Amino acid sequence: MGFNVEEIKKQIEDGKTVLGIEFGSTRIKAVLVAEDNTPIASGAHDWENRLENGIWTYSLDDIWNGLQDCYKNMTEDVKNQYGVTLVKIGAIGFSAMMHGYMAFDEKGELLVPFRTWRNTITGPASEKLTEVFNYHIPQRWSIAHLYQAILNGEEHVPSIKYFTTLAGYVHWKLTGVRTLGVGEASGMFPIDIATGDFNEKMIAQFDELVADKGFPWKLREIMPKVQTAGEAAGTLSAEGAALLDPTGTLQAGIPLCPPEGDAGTGMAATNSVAQRTGNVSAGTSVFAMIVLEKELKKVYDAIDLVTTPDGSLVAMVHCNNCTSDLNAWVNIFKEFAQSMGMTVDMNELYGTLYRKALEGDNDCGGLLAYNYFSGEHITGFEEGRPLFVRTPSDNFNLANFMRVHLFTALGALKTGLDILLKEEGVQVDEMLGHGGLFKTKGVGQRIMAAAIDAPVAVMETAGEGGAWGIALLASYMLHKEDETLAAFLEKKVFAGQEGTKEEPRKEDVEGFDLFMKRYSAGLGIERAAVECLK
Repeated sequence: MGFNVEEIKKQIEDGKTVLGIEFGSTRIKAVLVAEDNTPIASGAHDWENRLENGIWTYSLDDIWNGLQDCYKNMTEDVKNQYGVTLVKIGAIGFSAMMHGYMAFDEKGELLVPFRTWRNTITGPASEKLTEVFNYHIPQRWSIAHLYQAILNGEEHVPSIKYFTTLAGYVHWKLTGVRTLGVGEASGMFPIDIATGDFNEKMIAQFDELVADKGFPWKLREIMPKVQTAGEAAGTLSAEGAALLDPTGTLQAGIPLCPPEGDAGTGMAATNSVAQRTGNVSAGTSVFAMIVLEKELKKVYDAIDLVTTPDGSLVAMVHCNNCTSDLNAWVNIFKEFAQSMGMTVDMNELYGTLYRKALEGDNDCGGLLAYNYFSGEHITGFEEGRPLFVRTPSDNFNLANFMRVHLFTALGALKTGLDILLKEEGVQVDEMLGHGGLFKTKGVGQRIMAAAIDAPVAVMETAGEGGAWGIALLASYMLHKEDETLAAFLEKKVFAGQEGTKEEPRKEDVEGFDLFMKRYSAGLGIERAAVECLK
């Protein structure tokens, strides 16, 4: 694998590269890949959601300014490394954090501010739809947002001509095509695995449910088309090219793959689209996905069913909170070090503190923490309060303090995964880890292996994340021969890749189970904190 600079330069000039751009919750990232699918340039733009009128949102200006800045940074990286200007690209793919709600009128104007996945404001809708469909509809799914807006009597609802997700919106504006990849679509509305499309029976049930409202639309009319990995999903229009690159350098006419969600791109980037594989993405939020061999026996609140980009059923446990509290504590140590006159390298600080956790007692010495910055549906919280608590006799030292914050980062996740692995008997051969939690070699991996009692692998490319994942899906569309997505990834992307695998250690697994007993028993403390700290 790998080309020399002259070869890469020629591929860039000939338009043989592929670009993936992903809108994550804290950064927008672009990754350009060569013909062998290895990353050759990247760019990023940091952004933050904001709480406005009780809604977590990003403005349209945030979206477009962020996209343009991210793209510009990537083209500057190309120029700096290879001395060439990026004019044409072989294919492009867009992905974004899944779910949420963007509704548009007939002029294509946004009717209400974008409601992101992070909002927990659709409880009644989620419950009612789960009951009607007999299928778990999480609060963050687009259909729950739509139905909640109907229950609230919001005046914009009759005017809806199209509703979609962030990835679907960006793709539509750049191509004119109203479509979603099946993985992303599975976070809007349930998918029928047999047809690879939205579930027709449930669409009819929804229309019947809201028939008395007399809306001028039927559900199917206002939803995107569903496509599977490898299909063509339109080309970059002249307006789209100008939106992406206001300098006018980028040529229109570039093919785009179906837009996907961060779940699907995570599966692609970790080579876990085949059955019995799984991956866990641990950053601001955390989700784990296992590709199932068959349907689950029951409907569970804690388990979402989505699909791989090529349409296999996936059980997903998604938690709102993961590393935010951990990062906040690391920043306290940074402030301390700076107050002592030390210069601090953040990678070294993270590495030192994370490795320290491995010296702690198996069960964290009795300490307890909750990392809830926001609500956590798996444990039944609408709001969160980060919390650290101990008894006077607990073994309170730095190693246990760091260990408990690493454990609790996966506490809600383990609650959900235990349903799959212990109650449903789902088999998983290995989980692939990616995201910030796994940056310090061996630590996050070992903690995760303890939580799920299964091997956890981290690939060398894990840091590339979802932007690389969507680039791979665009590359599959462009280069696929008569092969499945799993075969393409196995042979043409990951062949010969070195990764590290961490087997679960008995004492860690037992320690994590002890911690979880304390975690479950202490949820009342977290509830009291939410009540008392308004």
